[in-house]
Amino acid sequence: MGEQNNSSFKFKDLTVYKKAFALSMEIFTLSKQFPGEEKYGLTSQIRRSSRSVCSSIGEGYRKRRYEAHFVSKTSDADMENSETSVWVDFAFECGYINEITKNTLNDKAAEVGRLLNHMMENPEKYNRN
Repeated sequence: MGEQNNSSFKFKDLTVYKKAFALSMEIFTLSKQFPGEEKYGLTSQIRRSSRSVCSSIGEGYRKRRYEAHFVSKTSDADMENSETSVWVDFAFECGYINEITKNTLNDKAAEVGRLLNHMMENPEKYNRN
């Protein structure tokens, strides 16, 4: 984790950001198949929450010298990640994705959640000192 202290290290290099971004893009691709009637419902909600994970990581990382702000924004990312998982469950229950896809997406979201929780529990490892 020492590489986070390098001033040239960017939030887009974080494993959690890469995994969250990949999950968001996977959800975007899958949600293209959702019915048009879901455009302003499930489709927009699942895309928004999955993308918000990434934006909250970026915001928090830029303010990482302020531990409380870093933890707060990382907590926001975790909240959005949990919301994404809920929307995945709705997509499954509505018949838009199969159970294997639901489980795969939720497993990926759980992994992102574990990484975010590590960040919240160890904010000093992400400080730029």
